[in-house]
Amino acid sequence: MKLIYNVNDKPKLGQLIIFAIQQLLAIMTATLVVPVIIGNGMSPAAALFGAGIGTLVYILFTKKKSPVFLGSSFAFINSMFAAFAGGVSMSLGYLGLIIGAAFAALVYVVIAIIVKFAGVKWINKVMPATVIGPTVAIIGLSLAGNAVGDLLKGNVTAADGAILASPLITVLCGLVTLIITIVSSTYGKKYGKLIPFIFGILGGYALAGIFTIIGTYCDIDALKVLNVAPFAALLTDGKVTIDTFLSVPDFTFLTAYKGVGELNATYISTIAVAYIPVAFVVFAEHLADHKNISSIIEKDLLEEPGLHRTLLGDGVGSLCGALFGGCPNTTYGESVGCVAITKNASVYTIITAAIMAIVIAFISPFIAFVNSIPSCIMGGVCMALYGFIAVSGLKMIQSVDLNQNKNLFVVSSILIAGIGGLTLTFGKITLTSVACALILGIIINLVVSKAEEEK
Repeated sequence: MKLIYNVNDKPKLGQLIIFAIQQLLAIMTATLVVPVIIGNGMSPAAALFGAGIGTLVYILFTKKKSPVFLGSSFAFINSMFAAFAGGVSMSLGYLGLIIGAAFAALVYVVIAIIVKFAGVKWINKVMPATVIGPTVAIIGLSLAGNAVGDLLKGNVTAADGAILASPLITVLCGLVTLIITIVSSTYGKKYGKLIPFIFGILGGYALAGIFTIIGTYCDIDALKVLNVAPFAALLTDGKVTIDTFLSVPDFTFLTAYKGVGELNATYISTIAVAYIPVAFVVFAEHLADHKNISSIIEKDLLEEPGLHRTLLGDGVGSLCGALFGGCPNTTYGESVGCVAITKNASVYTIITAAIMAIVIAFISPFIAFVNSIPSCIMGGVCMALYGFIAVSGLKMIQSVDLNQNKNLFVVSSILIAGIGGLTLTFGKITLTSVACALILGIIINLVVSKAEEEK
């Protein structure tokens, strides 16, 4: 893949800001939705602030050589719920979120130390292209249902929570978003190729707005796609105040420190059990993500700056993210997909996006705008993002001889396990389909490799 901007290239300031906004739009919805799922008063704006801080920490540890944004991790959702289980107070629950992120970071630190002294050759042997390639593909394919599901949703709901907009209208808005994105990326000039998602989102948003205006004026619920409630919420009792424009997020640590007096060994052990096993699962996804990024920029990040550095950056970045927003962070597939499609791998774009995330967390109108984007619009965007992740994985096995059964069985087993949604649950710990597919692939690869050696 020929990149328009390589990792160390620095676009002009105006371009940099626009590229950074595109990265933010690609990752922001997922980053903001995690604290919404957890509830308990968690602040989406604080999570966005934490993602920005975590990304800067990651960039620092990786010596500005890995162009990827860190956002709220979905893998830790059940772990985060455990922090509030048993009717604990909000302050103790928030403290539990930070302690849990610290446990996860500790796992990454331990693995990083091992990798530092043992190297990464054993990883390449245990997880060759036949294992990593289809696993990366599964990361994209496992999210396909989310993208298609979002195509069917607006964000205007009735009193009972039902979506009002007709699926025909939402799918149309989503597909228009996708088509504008594709046309901009394929036929656009330099800017069109570099910011296709901004064009796509704005085009889809405008169409959704037109349908919503018609639906509101003619009282047709099926056309109401766009929800203006986030903008209405900017007013305090119908009046414009300073909070309409600026507001300070509710940072996790501000509430967490009040729970120190309630802390006990039982609660700490509960948090440890909830977070530590999941950290090992996320480590597997960390490997797959960085193999994917490496293939895009054509530099092996596991060698330089080194897997130990990417792990430390991810782990410490997650802790910083949780300290401010409660959510552990992880490298985002949406960010990787954005780099792949736009061919803009400039790490300065990621740095700028992280700084903007920190600033935007205080800007109420922008948060309201993001919250107002209908699911169908992001579904159209994510069809391209997730598809590119899947294709990136498949490209990794182009040089693999699939006429050999030993390779064919490894690849096919991973694809079927991942697409089939194989998950395993042990108490409160769930191995995701990506983790299960990767583990299965490793086992089968070791078996066939051993058999090959004995011949």
